[in-house]
Amino acid sequence: MPSFSELGRAAYCPRQLYYARKHDEQEPPPETREIKQLAFRYTELKTASDETLSSLPITPEPTAYRAALRTLATRDDWEHLCDPAEQAYFVEGKDCHGVVDKLLAGDPPIPTLVSPGQPPETGVWEPQTVRAVAAAKAVAWEHEREIPRALVEYPAVGGVRTVPLTTRRIATYRRVLRTVQSMEGVPPRVNDSRCESCEYRTECGVRTNSLKSLLGL
Repeated sequence: MPSFSELGRAAYCPRQLYYARKHDEQEPPPETREIKQLAFRYTELKTASDETLSSLPITPEPTAYRAALRTLATRDDWEHLCDPAEQAYFVEGKDCHGVVDKLLAGDPPIPTLVSPGQPPETGVWEPQTVRAVAAAKAVAWEHEREIPRALVEYPAVGGVRTVPLTTRRIATYRRVLRTVQSMEGVPPRVNDSRCESCEYRTECGVRTNSLKSLLGL
């Protein structure tokens, strides 16, 4: 049974998932853990000094970061974001399993994933969408009720995005799930812009279109 993280990798590139499994990568790097911990300090950071914020792995300047958290504090679920019912909540569904960073109390409970990166201009990145849907489906299975949405937090910028479980998002999740369930051997290369930032591009042997690669450097 695949994990939420494996589904997210496969949504980005099934071949990347193959190499991640090959290297048995489980633990996130320390810098990722440091950023994700910010999601549990919102109340403190909303009024923190410039000096304190400057020492943290945030992206905006301190003034902009405090403003982002003040905006976040206007959400109806602000108190639950700061004080979730569960943290690092392991859940096993019918088709996948994983850890939900926060489970927000409510009717229904809302699974929340914390991302160390930055959000796109609108919505969330597709791999995060797949992970969010997977988490919502797993929580729904455990609680025996429909979970209509999930959240993705970006604590480095003080932002939260809602991921409604639309028909299109569920279809994408199911497609990725089928891909992972049927994986045998090494998936084909994708050979596109995704390869430029992939940590396995050398081992994969993918041909990139960067100037350095074209020059053989």
